[in-house]
Amino acid sequence: MSDIIASRAASGQAPVTKIAVLLVNLGTPDAPTAAAVRRYLAEFLSDPRVIETPRWLWWPVLHGVILRVRPMRSAHAYSSIWTEQGSPLLVHSRELTGKLRDVFARAGVHVELAMRYGNPSVRETIARLHGEDVRHLLVLPLYPQYSAASTGSAFDAATRALQALRWPPELRFVNDYHDDTGYIDALAASVQGYWRQNGRAQKLLLSFHGLPQRCIDQGDPYLDHCRATARLLRARLGLGEDESALGFQSRVGREAWIRPYTEELLDRWPGEGVRRIQVLCPGFAADCLETLEEIAIRDRARFVAAGGESLAYIPALNADELHVEALAAVIRRHLQGWMEDAYAST
Repeated sequence: MSDIIASRAASGQAPVTKIAVLLVNLGTPDAPTAAAVRRYLAEFLSDPRVIETPRWLWWPVLHGVILRVRPMRSAHAYSSIWTEQGSPLLVHSRELTGKLRDVFARAGVHVELAMRYGNPSVRETIARLHGEDVRHLLVLPLYPQYSAASTGSAFDAATRALQALRWPPELRFVNDYHDDTGYIDALAASVQGYWRQNGRAQKLLLSFHGLPQRCIDQGDPYLDHCRATARLLRARLGLGEDESALGFQSRVGREAWIRPYTEELLDRWPGEGVRRIQVLCPGFAADCLETLEEIAIRDRARFVAAGGESLAYIPALNADELHVEALAAVIRRHLQGWMEDAYAST
């Protein structure tokens, strides 16, 4: 932000044009119950960005099998991580949003949170911002690495919401920030802080959410982005190839997903003498089911059952101050031009 904008904001001069930043995360059920999970999964698994199978083939499977069986199992998983404040993903995302809101309050920039699936919805949040006369909207999906199934779907939701408005605001998207220096520094600092308090294990596993291999074959840059993040983080931490590894988790179905699979690494390593590991999930901005239940509970048990001694999960960046600073810097870069125009005299 330029000095003149900062001085005008500090003097209390309101911007002529209202600007908003919309953070978008994946989403969460409203409660750890089968009914709430069923509603959430119905929306999530109906997204053609997530399931690319033709509707006529997918619909009977979704409504005839998956939504009858999976909600109860997933509800049990959610209940194992649910807090008094609610879903960890929503709690951490709200805290992160609040801190970014404080950063940009003096500049007159609104910062809001929406969930791609569930509540608060993208559609309702954008409608509310439109009612508050927001004329410039920056959408920042909280996915550092781009994939069509996550970031692309968030873009879809935002543009659909704008189609319902007679006079939609000017729109910008943050495509990704997988190699952003501030983001890499925040990840490195979180690992180093964990090491200072707990020591280092034999190996650091960088586990990203998986994706079907066909998506990469069709041009999705996700795998390249994950590899770049891992390479930059390893360099920042000074780790050699034998001290860290890259894995992909959360695989479902029978088709091939991008490798190596996190679960296969956990099964193999104890037999190779790797019995103490630490896991970081750099693709998750906030802790959620995939980190707190899949990695920290189920995969820990899997590793121990395979002969490992310990699997320690290093928390996501959540509302860490360096994470806030990194995202604030990303936001400032994408607001360039808008900020100057907002304070221009009429």
